Amino acid sequence: MGGDAAAGFFRALPRLNRGSAFHSACYDRRGIAVVDVVVPSGYATMRKPVVPDESMPCLARAPMPGDTGGPAAMTTGPTMTELLHGDGAIRRTTPYGSSIENTYAGVLSFMRRNYSRALDGVDVAISGVPLDLATTYRAGARLGPAAIRAASVQLAELNPYPWGFDPFDDLAAVDYGDCWFDAHNPLSIKPAIVEHARTILRSGAKMLTLGGDHYITYPLLIAHAERYGEPLSLIHFDAHCDTWADDEPDSLNHGTMFYKAVKEGLIDPATSVQVGIRTWNDDFLGIERLDAAWVHDHGSRAAVERIVDIVGARPAYLTFDIDCLDPAFAPGTGTPVAGGLSSAQALAIVRGLGAVNLIGADVVEVAPAYDHADITAIAAAHVACDLLCLWRQKKVAGALK
Repeated sequence: MGGDAAAGFFRALPRLNRGSAFHSACYDRRGIAVVDVVVPSGYATMRKPVVPDESMPCLARAPMPGDTGGPAAMTTGPTMTELLHGDGAIRRTTPYGSSIENTYAGVLSFMRRNYSRALDGVDVAISGVPLDLATTYRAGARLGPAAIRAASVQLAELNPYPWGFDPFDDLAAVDYGDCWFDAHNPLSIKPAIVEHARTILRSGAKMLTLGGDHYITYPLLIAHAERYGEPLSLIHFDAHCDTWADDEPDSLNHGTMFYKAVKEGLIDPATSVQVGIRTWNDDFLGIERLDAAWVHDHGSRAAVERIVDIVGARPAYLTFDIDCLDPAFAPGTGTPVAGGLSSAQALAIVRGLGAVNLIGADVVEVAPAYDHADITAIAAAHVACDLLCLWRQKKVAGALK
């Protein structure tokens, strides 16, 4: 865990002989002592199995080569204080680090993040919006947030593939729980979601939201556009364009949100892109589409390059409707459409978006009643995990805006 990413975790350690010095040390989630050592020729990382204790004194960062200014080079931040065995979601006291869990047991937060509404110092708040009142076909996405959380347990067991790191060593993330709204008072739902998002965004944390049907993206965009003060670029994975005309301000419809978002100036169609589309609309409102056939013909790498070219450096919101995937990979959704992306194609595209200025994201439309062996929820959990890893990479590079 060397480098600036470890700044909040490690305190100075004494120098060893022969020109070497400890740089940092901690236990990882498997109870392995990880020690970074500064040697004359550079860095070396040693890992040694240990018998984990219930208390983990975490050692914080020593000055790095190239640091200047003496004590000013030291950084004080949140420290991990425990190596927890089980139920980290309710026992961990910091938004950093991971716990050792029996994969089949324990409290089911997303990737075992601690449930907390304390947002000081938090980089990303994960929350659910269990709404399915806006569906046009099969309901059931209200159970999506719970299903995605449950499906994330394996992702918290090992370092995520292909990243090879624990994102929570460097990224402060909590599970904020679910947005509260009165499902029996439909006109109150939109403002409730907007206020939920405003509360999180005011803290400086980014939002990763688990749906819920796709309507939830509309009030989330309202809050994000307010926060960033300009129309956003939208990166939209879906089988449906969701730009069908709807001029009723209070309608709940998961097929018209982006019509409203364009008309209200929440997103800029010229710098937005839709991926995986395979339904027709006479007016796509000027948003470029990389439809499913285009992705099949050109591949994931070309899709990444085109998305980055369209969006550029502008603040971008990513929304991933799980029905972007073919029903073979995501049967558990309300409006499945044949001919979609494979999970491998979609994940490759998401993982390639490191150059994008991603300011918020959601994963929506998981309806577990129609799922088989949890494969839809597993795919959604992988998408969400990869988004967190993208943010971790941004933070380590000093580019998390």
